[in-house]
Amino acid sequence: IFFSGNGPSGICLSYLLSGYTPYFKRHSLHPHPVLQRKLEEAPEVSLLDQDLEYLSEGLEGRSHNPVALLFDTLQRPDTDFGGTAESVLTWWHEPDRAIPHLVLGRNAPGGAWHSIEGSMVTLSRGEWMGLPDLPFKEWLKQKRRGLRNNRATAEDIAQYYQHYVVKKGLQKNFRCGTVVTSVRKVSAESISKHTQEDLQEDSDSLWNSNEQSTEVFQVDGFFKTVEGDKEPFSIYAENVVLATGTYDNPTWLGVKGENLSYVHHQLSALEEAVKSNSVGIMSDPVLIVGAGLTAADAILFAHHCNIPVIHAFRRRVGDPGLIFNQLPKMMYPEYHKVHQMMKEQTAACAGPYEHYISLPEHHVLSFGKDKKCILQDKNGCQKAYKISMALVLTGSNPNLSFLPNDGIDLAVVSDQPVNPKRNPIDVDPFTYECSQEKGLYALGPLAGDNFVRFVQGGALAVASSLSKKANKNPP
Repeated sequence: IFFSGNGPSGICLSYLLSGYTPYFKRHSLHPHPVLQRKLEEAPEVSLLDQDLEYLSEGLEGRSHNPVALLFDTLQRPDTDFGGTAESVLTWWHEPDRAIPHLVLGRNAPGGAWHSIEGSMVTLSRGEWMGLPDLPFKEWLKQKRRGLRNNRATAEDIAQYYQHYVVKKGLQKNFRCGTVVTSVRKVSAESISKHTQEDLQEDSDSLWNSNEQSTEVFQVDGFFKTVEGDKEPFSIYAENVVLATGTYDNPTWLGVKGENLSYVHHQLSALEEAVKSNSVGIMSDPVLIVGAGLTAADAILFAHHCNIPVIHAFRRRVGDPGLIFNQLPKMMYPEYHKVHQMMKEQTAACAGPYEHYISLPEHHVLSFGKDKKCILQDKNGCQKAYKISMALVLTGSNPNLSFLPNDGIDLAVVSDQPVNPKRNPIDVDPFTYECSQEKGLYALGPLAGDNFVRFVQGGALAVASSLSKKANKNPP
């Protein structure tokens, strides 16, 4: 089995496929009485071998995926109510259950967490960022550190994921510095006998000889060597798991001048500009477009550096769909502050915040070569603003260019691009296998799970499905 992406989804799945097996912890008590009764019916049967649809029936929470809710509530039974009840799972290492697999990723284990500015604080509570059987808080205590306002920094999270892979002995399954360029189905007969023999001689082979399988996936790509060379590879696998996330393909507005050098689509561009003194307190304003949390992070960063900001976004400030209107004020004081700025400091109404202007219900018409940006309000009125740089932070999409037709055929709406919020890949909710392509699985944001605490349920579903495929007679 091969999977693309080595973020939290890929790490969790590797743990489950390495023989680490969850069981219901005897004599533990879950606050959900119906689930408790179901768990007591077969405590000697591992969670991987049980009926996940039956166990997850009737559960409610902050994810639409039932197995995501199930695994989350088993690990953190009352966390949504502020409780600290222990996990009702116990983990056993059963090496004979291990399924050979390979995890490919561009970065070190942890995926996009290594690309996020280290001091950024997570949206989720710190304990929700942890992976199975190694609580994040315990790891942080060993570093003699605590959580700020119950939340963690991106640097801590990236280090924790790397530590997890080493601590659990998963390194042999990970290949970093790899880029996948193509995943496609080929007939097993078309693979030369020579290739099959080579693969079967390799003890860590992904090849699983199965007489019934007439088609396999061919995965092509390249390793980046220490010298900077590209070393091509081809791998054949009966099952492929897509766990690539969405971080590396920012959304563009599609307006004139968006490709000019002063227009950027990642927060890191602002950090670099500050480091190189390209922008500062005396600069023309930085234009920030978007009303999500990345845009808010950019505003907070600019505010901290006394950099003037013009903030343009399409929605009303009071729109219930705006993320700020869904976050508890006590837990997210810095985002509440940005929301206050958005409300109180519009161009029409000067407020208490220096170096910041909010432009609700505005959209960008064009960027000019003279660093003038033309914005239009809801009434059609247009105005030009002289800016030093622009940050378009309106979300990101997965890069699935390595799949036929960019993976569009796999989406719920199969004539539209895959989007983690509006159009995820269409998967079976209890196995996460793609509805349109058997043997292909999707995890994390690709399947609509956008928080680390919920991507782990997807890993459980995939591991359960693959375990049942490997062992046709589970207990």
